[in-house]
Amino acid sequence: MALIEFSEKGLYCPAGDFYIDPWRGVDRAIITHAHSDHARMGSKYYLCHHLTKPLLQLRLGNHLFEGIGWGETVSMNGVRVSLHPAGHIIGSSQVRIEYRGEVWVISGDYKTENDGLSGAFEPVACHSFLTESTFGLPIYRWKPQPQLFHDIQQWVVGNQAAGKTSVLVAYSLGKAQRVLQAVAHVTDNIFVHGAVWNVHQTLEQAGIALPAVKRVMPDMPKETFRGSVVIAPPSAEDSPWMKRFPDHSLGVCSGWMQVRGNARRKNVDAGFALSDHADWPGLLNAIKATGAQRVFVTHGFQAALSRYLNEQGLEAHEVKTEFGNDEGEEPDTVNESA
Repeated sequence: MALIEFSEKGLYCPAGDFYIDPWRGVDRAIITHAHSDHARMGSKYYLCHHLTKPLLQLRLGNHLFEGIGWGETVSMNGVRVSLHPAGHIIGSSQVRIEYRGEVWVISGDYKTENDGLSGAFEPVACHSFLTESTFGLPIYRWKPQPQLFHDIQQWVVGNQAAGKTSVLVAYSLGKAQRVLQAVAHVTDNIFVHGAVWNVHQTLEQAGIALPAVKRVMPDMPKETFRGSVVIAPPSAEDSPWMKRFPDHSLGVCSGWMQVRGNARRKNVDAGFALSDHADWPGLLNAIKATGAQRVFVTHGFQAALSRYLNEQGLEAHEVKTEFGNDEGEEPDTVNESA
């Protein structure tokens, strides 16, 4: 019996009788992080990192949630389960499971650069490693975060000088908080969309220190936003909500902006390749650091990454899942009213 089976409901551990990030309702679910493709409604019990718990409550409502710390071990039918930093977003975790001497690690989504908010990615030794591959092509190589932040800041300063509003599109959970860290160094006049506001409030109530923001309200005069920064989720980009910013410059923060021409095709003024996922070198370094003898590659460019790993002499397999991406393509499921 394999320690993890790939079932119609998701990643299933038969020995422990639990699922990891299931896409159907189950009795016991372990959740890597609170993005909607990994945390779905319908399960009776959810185990997650304690900082993920309030985010699940925001997104899923009241359910039986149990939060634990990184490195804390719980037993499920004799299977030892622990969570370890994934570096993807606040509270995001890898899941380590051990049974009769065999160790698997399910990464969830992850990035290997420490963003100062999400916890530094921690390589966990294992026999089998399940990795994402959202940006699993050699073309995807991120600039260091300080350099990206500098680019965003200079763009905002230029817009301020021109009397324009800087509207930055960023996923409301994860990306928006990083963008906020960047722009807070050049302005304290920051407004956010309702979806970003809801996440911001939840994180502050959980003890996360974030720069101050103001929520965009329908009755605010248009002049209120001149020279300011507005952070909004991808779903607001082409919506009537944007019409309240008459003289603005639009920037998109997404790993897809790494490909030249994407910003032009999306008809935006600036694109910043700021991603919450590992780039190509990050994926390879993370996989190597686990010492895993077998790798399962899921959601993203899994064919390319698994083929490359096999060519390097590592046993790798593609796994099809219902996990998506949160780099500007997936609808934001938090209440988006402004």
